Amino acid sequence: MKVTLGLPGVSQPALVGSLAVAALALFPQLASADESGISFWVPGLFGSLAAVPQTPGWSLGTIYYHTSVAASGAAAAAREIQVGRFSPNVNVSLNLGLNAPPDLLFLAPTYTFETPVLGGQLAMTLMGVFGRNSTTLDGTLTTGFGPFATTREGSISDSLTAFGDLYPMITMKWHDGVHNYMTYATGDIPIGAYDPNRLSNIGIGHGAIDVGGGYTYLNPLTGHEFSGVAGFTYNFKNPDTQVQSGVDFHFDWGMSKFLSKQVFVGLVGYAYQQISDDIGGNPILGGFRSRVLGIGPQFGYIFPIGDMQGYLNIKGYGEFDAENRPHGWNTWLTFAISPAPPQSTVTPTRHRVTK
Repeated sequence: MKVTLGLPGVSQPALVGSLAVAALALFPQLASADESGISFWVPGLFGSLAAVPQTPGWSLGTIYYHTSVAASGAAAAAREIQVGRFSPNVNVSLNLGLNAPPDLLFLAPTYTFETPVLGGQLAMTLMGVFGRNSTTLDGTLTTGFGPFATTREGSISDSLTAFGDLYPMITMKWHDGVHNYMTYATGDIPIGAYDPNRLSNIGIGHGAIDVGGGYTYLNPLTGHEFSGVAGFTYNFKNPDTQVQSGVDFHFDWGMSKFLSKQVFVGLVGYAYQQISDDIGGNPILGGFRSRVLGIGPQFGYIFPIGDMQGYLNIKGYGEFDAENRPHGWNTWLTFAISPAPPQSTVTPTRHRVTK
C-alpha cells in the first residue's frame, strides 16, 4: 500500500530514500563549556529528521553560523585566568564580563553508501571550518596571596580569522515504517588555530570523542515529525594547559510539520550538561561544570537543482538556565545539495550536514 504525505505520488519509501543532508555545524571554540567555558560539542548540532536515511552518493553541506554570547562571574574569569597565567593558589574576585560574537562557515562533504551494512545505511562526513572570532573581556580581576593583592581592570580584546579543527563523523541509520534509528561517532582532530594565551580561538586545543544515538518519528500521511539525539563527549587533556575537561552529555531535538512536500516549519531545542568535573584547572573555579538549555523556531525548503536536490534551512536558538559558560542566542543558515530521490517529483527531504 502506498502511503503519502497528503500529496499524490509521494510514497513513503521514496520519501525516506530522499532524506539527505541537514545539520552539521560542528564544534568550534565559541559554543562554550568546560575548560575556560569552551566545549567540543555545539548544542543544536542535530535537529529535525536526524535519524532518517539519506539518498546514497555524495552530498555537500555549507552552514553559516552566527552567535552572540556573553558571560560573567566564573565563566568570564576562567578565560582571564587562562590567558593571565595566575598562580593556582591565589584568591580571585570574579567581577568580569565576557562578550564573544563569532561568524563561522562550515563545509561538510558526506558520502552515503548504497550497499547496506548490518542492515542499515552507512555514511561518512569530514567537516572543516573557517571564520572569525572576536572576544572582549571587561571588568576587574582582583587576586590575593597572603598580604599581597593585585588588581586588573579595564578591557582586554582580540580577534582571529583562521581555519579551525577537522571533525570526522560516521553514522549508521535504520528505517522501519514511521520509525527511524541512528547511531553515530565523531571526534575532534585539533589542527585548527589555537593559542592558550589568546582570548579568541577557532580550534579547541585538544582532541575529543563523541558517541551517541537518535530516533526520528516521520509520518508521511500526516506530515508530522519528531527527532531526538543524545550523546556523550570524552575530552582528552589539553597539552598546552594540562587541563582535561569533564565528560559532557547533550540532547538535541526538533519537531516539524510539512506544509507541503517542499516546505516545513517547526521548533528545535537542546539541553547540555557537563556530568564530571574538569581536571587540572584552577582550584578557584572548582569542578566548573557547565549547563545550558536552548529553544527556537526553524524553517526548511526543498527544491530541485537540475538532477540534484537543494535544501535551505534557517533555525535559531535562545539560551537560558546557563551555568559556567557564555550564553545568548545563535542562528544557523544551512544550504545543502545532494542526489535527487529516485522519482520524478521532489519530496520532503532532509539534507544532512551535521547541527
